[in-house]
Amino acid sequence: MAKTRPAFLRKLTWRMEALGFDFFTAMIRALPLDVASALGAGLFRALGPLTSAHKTAERSLRLAFPDIGDSERRRLLGAQWGNFGRYIAEFPVLDRLTPAGGRVEMVNGERLSEIATSGAPVVFISGHFSNLEVMSAAIVAAGVPCDITYRAANNPYVDARIKKSRFRYGVRLFAPKGGEGARDLIEAMTSGRSVAMMNDQKYDGGVAAPFFGRTVHTLPAGVRLALRFGTVLQPMSIQRLKGARFRCVVHDPIDVADTGDRAGDIERGVAAINAFIEARVRERPGEWWWLHKRWPAADYDALAARGF
Repeated sequence: MAKTRPAFLRKLTWRMEALGFDFFTAMIRALPLDVASALGAGLFRALGPLTSAHKTAERSLRLAFPDIGDSERRRLLGAQWGNFGRYIAEFPVLDRLTPAGGRVEMVNGERLSEIATSGAPVVFISGHFSNLEVMSAAIVAAGVPCDITYRAANNPYVDARIKKSRFRYGVRLFAPKGGEGARDLIEAMTSGRSVAMMNDQKYDGGVAAPFFGRTVHTLPAGVRLALRFGTVLQPMSIQRLKGARFRCVVHDPIDVADTGDRAGDIERGVAAINAFIEARVRERPGEWWWLHKRWPAADYDALAARGF
């Protein structure tokens, strides 16, 4: 009986959270899209600085841009919270943020058409820029069979609803992160499907490579897959234009050299990914998610010890 009650309460909590998610989704979908997006921006600009995540974002900015002044740092933090709030508010209406819907401007979109018609899989890489879901929408709209990696929500009922939101704009294939996900990705590429992943978060046990002049650890899975299947890394990025309108940029592919030095080839591939992510962040720093602890914990602790 002692074990049954906690399990019951956990499921009850999950269902209450799912109801809250449903209410939020219904409310957002009832609003004009630009109004919903602006509402999210305003709410998170006001509340974000009150959270512990704000300190993480501030320290991340200090690690990346140690020479900027306080006023510029505050401006970038505000822009980041506004963009993140827009993303949250836009999530229930992902089906309206597609190239066909007129809210996504494509740059070098013909590259996606080439991938779709070639039948050869690639490894899409990107980061947490602007509204990252737009990248998946563009890939799907171009007819590229692709498995999208994601981290499942702890609440299985909410996770099912998140998948449903993505189903609305055409995403049907998911490869969960972790060991099981790695097997799924290999199976996908063996079957001729491309894979897409975010490569801008800290990955303990990953490959050490430079990022903003510091050493960070990065997931090497994308590079390993490119080497294994003799394909390229295909970078993409999303830029917010105005409100809930975007530019999706399909960048030039990154060729991963296969020299026979496996470890060296992977290190160079990971370094190329980090260089791509860094370049995009420098272009539009207010649209990257500074909330993640991208650098080693020791770097954040050192700032805390200095009173930052």
